[in-house]
Amino acid sequence: MSDSNLQWNFSQVFGDKGPVEEVSDVDIVSAVEFDQSGEYLAAGDKGGRVVLFQRSKSNIGEYKFYSEFQSHEPEFDYLKSLEIEEKINKIKWLPPQKNGLFLLSTNDKTIKLWKVFNKKQMKWLNTDNTNNSIRIPRENNPVSVTTALIRKTFANAHAYHINSISLNSDGETFISADDLRVNLWNFAISDQSFNIVDIKPANMEELTEVITAAEFHPKHCNLFMYSSSKGTIKLADMRTSALCDNHAKVFEEQEDPSSRSFFSEIISSISDIKFSQDGRYIISRDYLTLKIWDINMDTKPVTTIHIHDHLRSKLCDLYENDCIFDKFECVCSPDGNNILTGSYHNYFHIHDRQGKNICSTEATKFRKPKTNITPKGRNSRPSRGNDGFSPDNTDFSKKILHLTWHPYDPTIAIAAANNLFIYQVFLPRIDSLSPDLFIDVQFGEHGDISKN
Repeated sequence: MSDSNLQWNFSQVFGDKGPVEEVSDVDIVSAVEFDQSGEYLAAGDKGGRVVLFQRSKSNIGEYKFYSEFQSHEPEFDYLKSLEIEEKINKIKWLPPQKNGLFLLSTNDKTIKLWKVFNKKQMKWLNTDNTNNSIRIPRENNPVSVTTALIRKTFANAHAYHINSISLNSDGETFISADDLRVNLWNFAISDQSFNIVDIKPANMEELTEVITAAEFHPKHCNLFMYSSSKGTIKLADMRTSALCDNHAKVFEEQEDPSSRSFFSEIISSISDIKFSQDGRYIISRDYLTLKIWDINMDTKPVTTIHIHDHLRSKLCDLYENDCIFDKFECVCSPDGNNILTGSYHNYFHIHDRQGKNICSTEATKFRKPKTNITPKGRNSRPSRGNDGFSPDNTDFSKKILHLTWHPYDPTIAIAAANNLFIYQVFLPRIDSLSPDLFIDVQFGEHGDISKN
């Protein structure tokens, strides 16, 4: 069974069922992340809240509400006369521990380490006062209550808006990145960080690019990468020097001068970067394309997937309504063979590493979504994209920016406005499979399939 034959199906949706126009801005989901075990799913919103979901033990594949807490509050910087939004920009889970769940959440300025655990709360009942004597309370059965506590607060290190946080494979450190700097933190030290990348020029008028994302290598604790608004990805090695401005590699595709326009720099800005789990490939997303890079070849990507190429004729309109600045995320499947990213009209796309479209589906709760829409017969029309919509019929108010992939199973979580959708691959029954196909599934030659 090849990945192209898998059927991605709607499983669950969390959130109100009102129209997009009636959604409150503070309820819009701004971050979503599975934990490393896949048992928990976290979603942050623009109101500073973090909502946790737990995988059901009775119904395999289904998630249920677990806990909710207020991570960040709106603040005001009196020195710069700026409001600091409570919006959750990123969420990262720490490895599971026996005494609770640990996760990092950040807004524009402050990173917080949270511990979520079950606490037994005692209840006391008064005894009957029949003889007008002193009432002595008696103990009732304890109740387990889920509690969230701040363990560390990492603040006062970023002058600009934090766009990324990434955990190191050593389990002791993590990085945070803003527009001009990347800082290295130790979990044990919250009042001091080490600046490892600084691209701020002496004269701000000479500023030509900003940092858009940063991530640690999944295997090597000394390697990390960061992307820029110029469309470059820089791989740095912390063993070379304390300040990693001199990068080890630059992944950049040269632009054709004849195709350059006013919008070239905007659409080439990288909005998200990810390593594959084995660290061999780099996935990058800009406004129009999704690119796959081999870490051993920095001259050009091995695959370029055109997600929004049909919108080139609408770039002027997209610039006027600010949609051209939308930052779409991308994520790689656990086996590294598939890549997931979002689009407009609440569509998400799954492609394999060779660029073949596996699935283009609209995340919707009002009707049964179309699944496994392949580009055959649709991409042949230059005015239409992978989702089959022409630019004139696309609803740009509906967009999927944030998404995540389960660390083991063929399950994805997708944020659309104030809703969180979960899609899964429902595998066929074993007795309906041919003997040769059963051998493939049994020995796990198809990545995620054998792990479901």
